[in-house]
Amino acid sequence: MQYGPGCFLNNETAPVTYLPGKNGHERPLTQIKFNTAGDLLFSCSKDPVIDVWYSHNGERLGTYNGNNGAVWTVDVDSESRFLVSGSADNTLRLWSVASGKCLYTWEFPTAVRRVAFNEDNSKIVCITEQRMGYQCAIRVFEINREGDGTNQSEEPLYLFNPIGSKATVCAFTLTPNVIITGHESGKVALFNVETGQEIESNERAHSGKVTDLQLSKDRTYCITSSEDKLARIHDTKTLMVIKTYTTETPLNSAALAPTQPYVLLGGGQPADIVTRTSAREGKFETRFWHKVYEEEVGRVKGHFGPINTIAVHPAGTCFASGGEDGYIRLHHFDDSYFKAQPFGAIAAED
Repeated sequence: MQYGPGCFLNNETAPVTYLPGKNGHERPLTQIKFNTAGDLLFSCSKDPVIDVWYSHNGERLGTYNGNNGAVWTVDVDSESRFLVSGSADNTLRLWSVASGKCLYTWEFPTAVRRVAFNEDNSKIVCITEQRMGYQCAIRVFEINREGDGTNQSEEPLYLFNPIGSKATVCAFTLTPNVIITGHESGKVALFNVETGQEIESNERAHSGKVTDLQLSKDRTYCITSSEDKLARIHDTKTLMVIKTYTTETPLNSAALAPTQPYVLLGGGQPADIVTRTSAREGKFETRFWHKVYEEEVGRVKGHFGPINTIAVHPAGTCFASGGEDGYIRLHHFDDSYFKAQPFGAIAAED
């Protein structure tokens, strides 16, 4: 992991970094996630290991071993008790955060591409791939939090196949048993998981694959990123597009800053042409946009390939990015970030 002080509102200077110990991941990052307290950062990649790091200094705390393929996705509950992961080995796994032990494994016909806990940690939702004659499926499992966590139900509480284009990302909304999904076609939709019915959809939310979906702290709105070079903020009840951020490069991830009026975007030229692309041409920076005015206000450089995933500390004190280059870069904001007022004084609302 590379770690260093973040530089903000400076488009030319890269952060100072150093490399503590050996790399945590040997292959491109797929997702990174802070816990609710913000003291831990979980990461997964196209190698079979999940890592956990201290967020204050970038030191690796431990690993979660047991997968037999690329780990596409992780999520951690609000108590930092359970971790859930989805992998290319067609498994969904429940882990003990403290011990690193795999508590339960669900097996499916195809790979698990996205997982997420609901607000009270009682359920998890997962998306499995459309492949080898199997349809894309969304499953919801009820998590038994009693005992040591090993006594889980093998069968899903709910199972359905989303209409039309396959789902790529998902999350629980504030409304009970309603999830928001992003799709390969660019559609954003709401589903009732009990019935499998599509409640609402915005077929033209994006014109390309939705690559990431992250919720606001209160789950009333979310931000999506897409291969169509756009990131958008949506109301999670109506799916109305509230804000749009237009870039000149495909986007792989988008995150909301919880204490400042900014959104963070990451992406870059596709990995298959990175070898023919310089860092300057590839747009491998984390880009900061003003949430309200929809204008870019800063960039942080450092990665040597596309940025695949971005996460912001729940308290807004730092952010992390994971790249195709196999590195996680952890940046702590300096005073200029909190004092900067590029468009005047506007208080951010959580």
